[in-house]
Amino acid sequence: MFVGLEHTAIASPSPQKLAAWYVEHLGFRINFEYDGNYFVRAANGAMLEIIPSEGARAEQKMRDEGIRHLAIEVTDFDAAHAALKAQGVNFTGQPYVNQGNRLVFFTDCDGNFVHLIQREKPLP
Repeated sequence: MFVGLEHTAIASPSPQKLAAWYVEHLGFRINFEYDGNYFVRAANGAMLEIIPSEGARAEQKMRDEGIRHLAIEVTDFDAAHAALKAQGVNFTGQPYVNQGNRLVFFTDCDGNFVHLIQREKPLP
């Protein structure tokens, strides 16, 4: 009956700008748009819905309650990291290895936490 996550929504003061950021920086494509809402799809089929936000954004910390980051799977960590660096992406730290997996955290143009991950082996 339950299939899985169909999409995750992010509220943004500028949905079109944020959707374009995911297209330009991470290779997503705009899949669908209506009334200022944008669905962007990654190469693997994962989808984000970007909706208009209301009100001011609270300060964001990595361990605050709620959804904390989006993990972007890559096949070539060094190339992906270098491409984002060349585009001026705001990294929150240096790349590191955790349990054989290569990671680096950064923020999108709205300040949402995102990270690249190249896993040594897929999760079970």
